[in-house]
Amino acid sequence: MYPLAKTKHMAAATARSSIQLPFSAAYLLTEAENRDEVLDFLAQQLPHTVVMSGLIRDNGFVSAANRGSFHGYRDEAGRLTGVALIGHATFVDTREDAALAAFAAIAQRSESIHMILGKEKLINGFWNYYVNGRGLPRLRLTELLFEQTNACESTGPKPALRLATVADLDSIVPIHAQLALVESGINPLELDAAGFRERCARRIRKGRVWVWIEDSTLIFKADIASALPESTYMEGLYIDPQLRRKGYGLRTLTELGNILLQNTKALHVLVNEQNQAGQALLHRAGYRLRDRYATIFPATHETI
Repeated sequence: MYPLAKTKHMAAATARSSIQLPFSAAYLLTEAENRDEVLDFLAQQLPHTVVMSGLIRDNGFVSAANRGSFHGYRDEAGRLTGVALIGHATFVDTREDAALAAFAAIAQRSESIHMILGKEKLINGFWNYYVNGRGLPRLRLTELLFEQTNACESTGPKPALRLATVADLDSIVPIHAQLALVESGINPLELDAAGFRERCARRIRKGRVWVWIEDSTLIFKADIASALPESTYMEGLYIDPQLRRKGYGLRTLTELGNILLQNTKALHVLVNEQNQAGQALLHRAGYRLRDRYATIFPATHETI
């Protein structure tokens, strides 16, 4: 049985639960939840939980900007032992099979899951519960998590890096859409152009997009998906194809890293296992391989 101190909490959790479990251990996280408890739990597994932690800090538990719903899992003693974001991009953090199964059961009822991302072993377990031996993903990728913890000496002319403004949106949107197409096989501008453009604009307004633009040409772009004191997660890295292998990528990535490391302990970025050029660039910029990840795109999707 639950300790008395947890009984009322778990009763409320049961009422909010998305599914029926033996003791309703999985439940929807709302703003009534103890945010510090959840963030402390996620902090134990950084950098692997950096996206969920960043979204909670940015938007709270309940926000359309999360593009999904946060769920918690408590064991029979009432201890928080799992947290998941179930939605467009699905993330899971737990060390218990029972929690994986509970989160997968919630995900089975969602019609909005586009991508499932996380440490390879954990996501493999989640996926097995999610499909229950029936069905294959539309696409599955193996990705490598790279980490940078120390500033590096810059070489060559200093790039004109700056934070993007909404005035740069017309340059950024098609590039970011192309990156999404290459990664997922789906062009977001064909599904929800207005929504995709607004999400790009929102990230710019939050000061999370860095660019180098000269003569109206986007030379470099990087998005900060999540920024924490312990970890900053970057995505959407882009170098003008005509300038690749000419030192622009190394100079710019090094300069951006030196800027960001003034406010965070580590930088993290994922690169496809097949992208040998991207891995080589990260190594030259001082990044080291940290872990293996799996990105799974289920057979059904909503929007990007």
